[in-house]
Amino acid sequence: MTLEGWQVWDLVGRLGGQLRVLPGAVIGWDLSAALALGDALGVPPLEMAELLPVIEAVMVRKLNEELSANGGPGVRP
Repeated sequence: MTLEGWQVWDLVGRLGGQLRVLPGAVIGWDLSAALALGDALGVPPLEMAELLPVIEAVMVRKLNEELSANGGPGVRP
C-alpha cells in the first residue's frame, strides 16, 4: 500500500475504455494507451510495468468468466 500502488490502482480505474476485445472474449488492455495515460498522470513507469500486467491478467480472467456465465454473445466496446 504505497503511493505508487494507489496511483496504479487509480490508473486501472480509468482504463475501462481501453479494452481489447474479440467476439465473446476480452483479451486485455491497450497497454500503449495505458502507459501513455499513466505517464500523463505522473504514475512512475516502473510501477506501471510491474503492476499493470498482473492486474490485467486478473481482469481478463474475471471478465471472461462473467461472459461465460452469462452466455453473452460478446462484449460491445
